[in-house]
Amino acid sequence: MRIGILGTGSMAEALGGQWARAGHEILVGGRSAARAEALAGRIGARAGTLREAARFGDAALLALPYDAVLGVLADAGPLPDDRVLIDCTNAIGPGLALTTGEGPGAARLIAAATGARVVKAFNHVTPAVWARTPPVFADGPLTVPLCGDDEQALALVATLVKDMGCAPLVTGPLHRADLLESATAFLIGLWHAGQDPRTLLPPPAALGG
Repeated sequence: MRIGILGTGSMAEALGGQWARAGHEILVGGRSAARAEALAGRIGARAGTLREAARFGDAALLALPYDAVLGVLADAGPLPDDRVLIDCTNAIGPGLALTTGEGPGAARLIAAATGARVVKAFNHVTPAVWARTPPVFADGPLTVPLCGDDEQALALVATLVKDMGCAPLVTGPLHRADLLESATAFLIGLWHAGQDPRTLLPPPAALGG
């Protein structure tokens, strides 16, 4: 598969590196050509512009700060019809408040602005987790929730999840990404406070009926 990556930070490196190791062809585009070249060299990819990355291959990963995404995509110009965009952003501001407010979440705003087939994925844990080879723990592979409205786009992203050793879980249409984004902000608050979110959840069998 051929994947464009918009961004040169830690999420771009972690996910792009996993996919390059799995044999996918990666093109990295960044606001800094030097940083794009450096990242491409580290993960075995090639570098290009943000405009090229937005159009490259089968899908593009938005590995940018959320507040920069819509501006970058606007500068990149119209996307190809039926473009698949993978949104791993978190629109979180001071106090862990969602910068999208009480309206549509980040993924839905990106879809509305671009007309692309957006899949929300990879936003719920840190780049350090995605950089593990593979992201497998004592309980087994990490589950990756996916939200999207297009079955083909979801299947494409599910393949990328499995290729890095994780387990995809389609959790519903794109509007449910709003819940995933809010839940991630809540989890980040717990992690920053030194709490283990797993202690909030009993085993499924204990929930009854």
